[in-house]
Amino acid sequence: MENQTFDQTSNQTRIVELIRTVAGRPVNPTPDESLFESGLLDSFTLTDLVAAIEREFSIRIPDSDLTPRKFDSVARIDAYIGAYIQAHIQSRS
Repeated sequence: MENQTFDQTSNQTRIVELIRTVAGRPVNPTPDESLFESGLLDSFTLTDLVAAIEREFSIRIPDSDLTPRKFDSVARIDAYIGAYIQAHIQSRS
């Protein structure tokens, strides 16, 4: 995670690509669209998405954070990743 920067636009694009992979179809959710209400994610695909996020962003998401609320939209996922990276950068200082 060293030298990792947080660019909201490119991170949201990366998140959408991960959602497309997990959903298995060419979707284009808006940043605030509910991924669960739209049917793009469910409790089973959430774990697949979290594993993909961990690989893509080189982070480790604790089991206690595996709640649909935190991963309900591209914007929420983006905010979660940003907060996670920021907290880990600060803890290293």
